[in-house]
Amino acid sequence: MGVYDGRPVTGRDGEIREVTRTLLSTGDAARVLLIVGAAGTGRTTVLEHARRAAVEEGARVLRLRCHADASPPGATALADGVHSALAKVHHRRNTARVGGARRAARQPTAQQGELTQLAALSEALTEAARDTPFALVVDDVERLPSATAAALGLLIRVFRPAGVPMALAGRPVHPRDGGASQLAAAADRLLELPPLRPTDVEALMEHVLGRPVEPALVTAVLRALGPMAGTPEAVLSVLDSMDGHGGFLELGGHVCLTEPEQALRLTTDVAQLKRLCWPGEPPDAAGLDGAAAVARALEHAEIRFDDLHRLKPGGPRRAGLVDRTLTPLVEDGILTVDEDGRASFAVPALAAALRALPTHHDVASLHALITRSLSDRLGAETAGGGHPCLADHVTAAGAELDDALAVDVLLAAARTDARSDWPRSVRAYSSALRRLTPYDRRTTGVLYESAELSLRHADHAGALALGEPLLARLYASSAERTTARTTGTGAGSGVPEGSGGQDGRQARGRLGYVTEVWALAALHEHRLPYAHDSGSSDTGPPHHLAAVREFAALAGPYGIVGAVCPPAGEDRPPVRRPVAGHRPRTGPLPSPAELRLLAAASGGHAELLRALDALPPEANRTHTMDRLRHATAHADLADALAAVLGDRYTGAGDSTAARHHAMVRRYLEGDWDGALSAARRIEARSRTRGTAAATAQGARALAAEIHCARGELGHARAWLELIPDEVTHPLVGWARLGLRYWSGETAQALQEAREDVRRARGSGLLSGIEKVLLRHLSYALLEGMPEAMGRTLDELEALHEEVGSALTRETVQLGRGLVHGDVDGALAALRSVDGRGDVYMGLLCRLCLVEIGDDSDRRLAEASYLAQSLGIGRATRTTLGHMARRRSLVLPRVRPARDRLSEADVRLTVLVSDGATNRQIAARLASSEKTVERRLTQLFQRTGCRSRAELAAAWLDGSLADRGLVPDGVPGTAR
Repeated sequence: MGVYDGRPVTGRDGEIREVTRTLLSTGDAARVLLIVGAAGTGRTTVLEHARRAAVEEGARVLRLRCHADASPPGATALADGVHSALAKVHHRRNTARVGGARRAARQPTAQQGELTQLAALSEALTEAARDTPFALVVDDVERLPSATAAALGLLIRVFRPAGVPMALAGRPVHPRDGGASQLAAAADRLLELPPLRPTDVEALMEHVLGRPVEPALVTAVLRALGPMAGTPEAVLSVLDSMDGHGGFLELGGHVCLTEPEQALRLTTDVAQLKRLCWPGEPPDAAGLDGAAAVARALEHAEIRFDDLHRLKPGGPRRAGLVDRTLTPLVEDGILTVDEDGRASFAVPALAAALRALPTHHDVASLHALITRSLSDRLGAETAGGGHPCLADHVTAAGAELDDALAVDVLLAAARTDARSDWPRSVRAYSSALRRLTPYDRRTTGVLYESAELSLRHADHAGALALGEPLLARLYASSAERTTARTTGTGAGSGVPEGSGGQDGRQARGRLGYVTEVWALAALHEHRLPYAHDSGSSDTGPPHHLAAVREFAALAGPYGIVGAVCPPAGEDRPPVRRPVAGHRPRTGPLPSPAELRLLAAASGGHAELLRALDALPPEANRTHTMDRLRHATAHADLADALAAVLGDRYTGAGDSTAARHHAMVRRYLEGDWDGALSAARRIEARSRTRGTAAATAQGARALAAEIHCARGELGHARAWLELIPDEVTHPLVGWARLGLRYWSGETAQALQEAREDVRRARGSGLLSGIEKVLLRHLSYALLEGMPEAMGRTLDELEALHEEVGSALTRETVQLGRGLVHGDVDGALAALRSVDGRGDVYMGLLCRLCLVEIGDDSDRRLAEASYLAQSLGIGRATRTTLGHMARRRSLVLPRVRPARDRLSEADVRLTVLVSDGATNRQIAARLASSEKTVERRLTQLFQRTGCRSRAELAAAWLDGSLADRGLVPDGVPGTAR
């Protein structure tokens, strides 16, 4: 990859080499190459990059310009362009030769025509090339006047100058383009620029942004560009557009997206947008205005041609204008229409860019018109039930439709779509709730139906969005009860929540159900289920939300910020009793006893047993307890819920809890790169506009721990600084201890670790403390502090007596191995850890066995391999070296098993093996020497070579290919 005039070139190495070879093919081997590619594919950049490479090889390359209108099109313009190009080849005879050809071009051509002129021009070029070999490049051949393009084609085909290679570049040629089609017929080779591969797009993005990019960002850009995903200029346009308004965030050295994916857009520069996206004649101002209106109309609702055809004749002119705009957009391939007649933009990023442009069309009235065209004829409920897609039109119409009509359509559509298209049904319920008043008798039922649908499909974000209308309804219910007690009647048209009768009990039960669904959704999104989390102006929970306190009790054990405790001096609220009948034990919501079990998983053994005894007998109580302990130790709420609810658990969906669970799984399995990627996605999602997700504090701690273990202390510190001070989860204390120690703050690290343990104990968080204590003991061993080791082991044994989990048993066994040399205990811990699948803990077990002398050679080799596979940094490698020297062992040198070398890596290796210096390589690759040094360092790491000589030898003797690092079919691999 290189850069020309600030524009990156990536994924075009093969094409650049081919153009370069053409420009170097002077003499009898001279050829003519035509490069074709659509707008934005990088034709000009490839041509210029190849020109530079040919010049570096010693060739003389001249640029032929015949696009100006100063000369008459045809042979005359061609001769003038050649004269200007050859003027740069300082030879006295060149001027005379071309001057004769120019005079011949200006003479009357009635008898001999242009053939004589072109013959003279060819002879002049041949003679000039014989004295001073050169090549010609012509860019933007599609912009040549037809007569000039035809003359150039005739010159190449009939009077080709001997020894003059040519490289031409332009858009794809159509048969109707007379002059350009002659060029295509005259060329020896047609080189069509293919779309960039996804890996090339990622490399391009990394070069532009200057840092590695999160794979999710690459996927989002590719999806937003659709068929233009492989167009370099389109990729650059999206990056420039997003960077211009802060759409990127750097986390752990990687760039992440902090905008909703649908917000990715191309440039809003009209001229560039027209050139890039319209294959034919660009639209005029009216056409672009109509396209912007279509893009806005399609943003929130489906548009079908049948919808527009149903509109009444004589309707608003703006609707007709939008209708007339669709046809040319479809003809140009900008809009696609599926078999059901639904229109959509082929390139979502173009639609987003068009939505950002101004338009005088009133799009909301179009959606209202589409809705009325059916509701007036069929009735609101029939139209909504028969055409559920009307719900999105109602939402997009906004105030253009009155609430009575809109709510009837929305509810009918939502109930029809509940099974076939539940996301649209959730949207319809949400839209209806925005139009219903809290006192409307239908509000409670709509809240219940929407909550039930969201819970069934694990749509926790949708359930969390119910917070504002739910709180409004709860406050209205309080007013109704007050009125009922005062007057003995209901307030408004709703059923008083406090009144007796079947209707009142059902309403209370439904509101209780919705409240618990909302509370559970808030926990899944790592938020506290209280009023201030849902946009209410009230900062404290009303008495209606006392049921939520049991859910809020899970905040501390699972690392959710802001656990609310009663102020000092206040009594705790009475324990909530479930309302009979509204939530059966077999339902998807946890019962009060199950909530107490989830909270007790972070406490002592006796407390957990009491909570477990309150449940019906389980098939495997030990497995449930161990799984709960493991989940709370890693702040994994999703796994804890799955352990307690079993088949009743509807899942974590795409919530923050689900993403954190995936991160924990990857961390334990040793896929640390995947774990870091998951952490970055969680963090970026929490900052994405338009979402209601918070951040998993445990994910931040795990990310910091991985960076610290790899020696990337700056990134680790940046992650830990994001965690609020009030988070006392042991997982956070464990990560803080590691960072402080490896930052050189040994005494402070050990002292503050004990303070973190004290704070966690004070909060009742015992699960996970064993990780902090074991790390404390290990660092005391490295620092030669036997007394501290003994005290910490005593604390570990006391913790195991109190907690009695598999995790505490493993840490006690390891601690005894380190302090007392207990080999059998350390081996038992290793077997338990390997059975659990915790790779990093397995590394610690092997290090312990190396220290106490059990099969040290094999354990050291295993530890070295694990450290290498995890990407462990210099600190751990140094520790391994100290252990090896202390026991007179040889530390094995493990070379990383990475992916195969890319084509760019192979090219760099070839240049090194040819003896090129960094300066020469930088000139060949059109990059800086610093970039070459960085790439060579990465290449050494990937191949395991320690020097340029070793890399060259490995390439020349074929050992790189034997190790499978060189992909098949890469040019230059067969030597």
